[in-house]
Amino acid sequence: MEVIDETDELTLTWFQGYTWIRDTFRLGDEVILFGRPAMFGSELQIRHPEIELLKDEESASQLLRIIPMYPSTEKMKRMGLDSKGMRKIMEILLQWGKDKIYENLSPHMVKRYKLMPRNEALYNLHFPASFQLLSQAIRRLKFEELFFFQLLLANRRKRTKAQNLSNAFPSIGHYFNTYYHNHLPFSLTNAQKRVLREIRKDLAQPYQMNRLVQGDVGSGKTIVAFMTMLMAKDNGFQSALMAPTEILAEQHYRKLSKYAEPLGLKVSLLVGGQRKKLRTEILESLADGSTDIAVGTHALIVDNVKFKRLGLTVVDEQHKFGVLQRAKLWQKAKPFPHNMVMTATPIPRTLAMTLYGDIDVSVINELPPGRKPIRTYWFGESKRLEVLGFIRRELEKGRQAYVVYPLVEESSKLDLLAATQGYEELQNYFKSYRIGIVHGKMASDVKEFEMQRFVKHETHVLVSTTVIEVGVDVPNSSIMLIENAERFGLSQLHQLRGRVGRGKNQSYCLLMAGTKVSREGKARLQAMVDTTDGFKLSEIDLKLRGPGDFLGTRQSGLPEFQLANIAEDQDILQEARKAAFALVKADPELEKPEHQAIRSFFERYQKRNQALASMA
Repeated sequence: MEVIDETDELTLTWFQGYTWIRDTFRLGDEVILFGRPAMFGSELQIRHPEIELLKDEESASQLLRIIPMYPSTEKMKRMGLDSKGMRKIMEILLQWGKDKIYENLSPHMVKRYKLMPRNEALYNLHFPASFQLLSQAIRRLKFEELFFFQLLLANRRKRTKAQNLSNAFPSIGHYFNTYYHNHLPFSLTNAQKRVLREIRKDLAQPYQMNRLVQGDVGSGKTIVAFMTMLMAKDNGFQSALMAPTEILAEQHYRKLSKYAEPLGLKVSLLVGGQRKKLRTEILESLADGSTDIAVGTHALIVDNVKFKRLGLTVVDEQHKFGVLQRAKLWQKAKPFPHNMVMTATPIPRTLAMTLYGDIDVSVINELPPGRKPIRTYWFGESKRLEVLGFIRRELEKGRQAYVVYPLVEESSKLDLLAATQGYEELQNYFKSYRIGIVHGKMASDVKEFEMQRFVKHETHVLVSTTVIEVGVDVPNSSIMLIENAERFGLSQLHQLRGRVGRGKNQSYCLLMAGTKVSREGKARLQAMVDTTDGFKLSEIDLKLRGPGDFLGTRQSGLPEFQLANIAEDQDILQEARKAAFALVKADPELEKPEHQAIRSFFERYQKRNQALASMA
């Protein structure tokens, strides 16, 4: 169909439902239509637009006002429920119900945050007289959505603090002070000192510390965790650190053992598959208190693991554990131990405020001095020989390299094949160098053997799937080559890049892209080239993917917002959070007369979000 107005002409195209179009419209009819124009060759075109016939009684001036468009189906249209029919119904309902739409915020809040009254907001969302009124209506309704979610988190936090009592740690004593003044291997950054002060303040209270410590790759979270464990030891308590993989748990064990050695503290490692005699000895040392710090995987939460006096739990890469797994670790002590969770996967500030509104968030946003920024480049397949030649030159300098292949669950066999084929090809290319391989299908002892060969520089190139994403620390490695980099998320690319740049030499991250890269894939690769700041990358990732995809299927706590977008509505989110937490502080039970409208709506909101409201 061709349409024309005083500015231009364009073609309307339908691939189905054309019978209704043919029977409804005639040459010369005046219509109003809605759709996204696009160029098709040299022709301007709209595919499947919303279209309505203007009747005689409708004036042309109606074209100049803001008209809502409602989705419909061909069956609904035959019943008169096209966009125009829906518009009439909505207008009648909103006019009829104007006095029946009750306010659910207090008068003070509406005035304080300059919000449109609720009934006006709902009317102006559908039938605004101006774009300014539409904007005000949307802002009011976004604020409302975010406010009640933050109120739920604030209420949950108040309840959790009242229920989750812990032993207070009033003392900073011998162990902490001796280590800080005599054995600290490097000066703490100002960010690390700030986070330790925040933790110290929490631990002095008789209720559970529940603090998330975010820090970019290499920012020094482990030393902060260790010094927190020294605070526990100074007050007579044991600590436990739980990591998601054996490789990461073993690395933490080695690092914490090195820190603890000059203080005479005992660190024990508990993982699956240990010899029975060794495991028995470790369990006995946990139960009699001779182990000061326990490090382990899920093996720590097995029922027969008992602690004499557990006072602090640290969970690394906490997003890889479920809520129940973390809670099971807490249940190893009564009252609950203080809890610290760490992640090297930066979470955007807005998302942290939304997801973790009921726990405290600390950010180590400063890297130790002297670290050289990792240089990142991305290449197409045509540049492969140049990339391999660059790696060879680095190996000639005595450096080491990682080559990582993607591993996604749906095609794990195919990806494993790609990794093993890549291993064989690299052996042929780098004949004078030793190549190792690590992947998730290997037995843990074989995997550890290969990792240790690389750590000791017995192999020069390590071919791997993403099992080396987190925690592996080989300062001599200067090259990270990521194959099919477009298949990785930004967070995972950044994690992999963080495996290099840990020594004094200049390091490089080389992203090898496949032949077909989507627009979003190119945006991710370019973002990696443009910045090494994990927090900036997390903001970009959130905007590219949206909150649902960013969190993945494991995170079920975030409600579906109808209007609010936490990636874009940062200012509104901060206002809503401030209002919610201030209200819970001023009137915890919502008993004041001016808060009854909030209370009534909030009670229904809690029932609709019962799982989230009750989550510990």
